Amino acid sequence: MLIVDQQPLFRRGLEEALPAASDGGVRVVAGTDRADSAAMLVRRHQPDVVIVDLELDTPGPLAALAAIRRAQPRLPVLALTRHVQGVLEFLGAGASGVLLRTRSPAGLVPSLLAATGAATRPAPQRTGPQLTGKERHVWTLIAGGASTAQIARALHVSERTVKRLTAGLLRTLGVANRTEAAALAGRAGLLDERRSGSPP
Repeated sequence: MLIVDQQPLFRRGLEEALPAASDGGVRVVAGTDRADSAAMLVRRHQPDVVIVDLELDTPGPLAALAAIRRAQPRLPVLALTRHVQGVLEFLGAGASGVLLRTRSPAGLVPSLLAATGAATRPAPQRTGPQLTGKERHVWTLIAGGASTAQIARALHVSERTVKRLTAGLLRTLGVANRTEAAALAGRAGLLDERRSGSPP
């Protein structure tokens, strides 16, 4: 894993926590706080997954993602963020999923391991009739980092209904939680469907 994050202590914490939590299966091969160094480190270290902080300084996370895509077009890239703002743009540019930043690196590890597993497994087939339109809409909102309350407002339903829809969606996708669902969204072609004008 390569981590492109502006906080060195956060990167160091993940470097220490991930191998222990994954029995050595996941480790950080390199880290940087510079968006313009991301592609060079990808070429040098050949990571399986890249995490990009959406609060990177200029030239910023989108520039980092574009450079990574030029270096390795199929490499899974996960966004790390505190906020929903900017997530859909990053996913729409080709990222594989999103992780919500926690106060400590250790707090992020379970979600990171789940998302890493989802990002590195073979890409699923594009979503077809097995998802209803409402489930696809919920999936899109989850991929954008929306909370249960935000999804409820967007769909004009109760939070209880959103929880029921989300549980059904996770079962259909074969994932364990919302983080894995978000990580799969870009690779399943969901964001491509949105850009081409397909109904949610």
